[in-house]
Amino acid sequence: MIEFLKKMMDWALSKEEELAKNCQINSKDIDEQIHKVLQKKVELEQKYKDEISQINKLIDRLEKIKEQSQSCKN
Repeated sequence: MIEFLKKMMDWALSKEEELAKNCQINSKDIDEQIHKVLQKKVELEQKYKDEISQINKLIDRLEKIKEQSQSCKN
């Protein structure tokens, strides 16, 4: 399904490129699209930044647990 959506987006952008080359598209419409995509980018960056932070905390805890377990072997 994702591949289908990628192809549809590529097709739509190709059509918009054609319209732009023929001066048949309003640059204000493109500005709105750019703004929406940039907003989505910021949202995704924040979401993944938060998730990576949680993963790093998990890794830190596991490293501490590993250290504790290794001390038992000595």
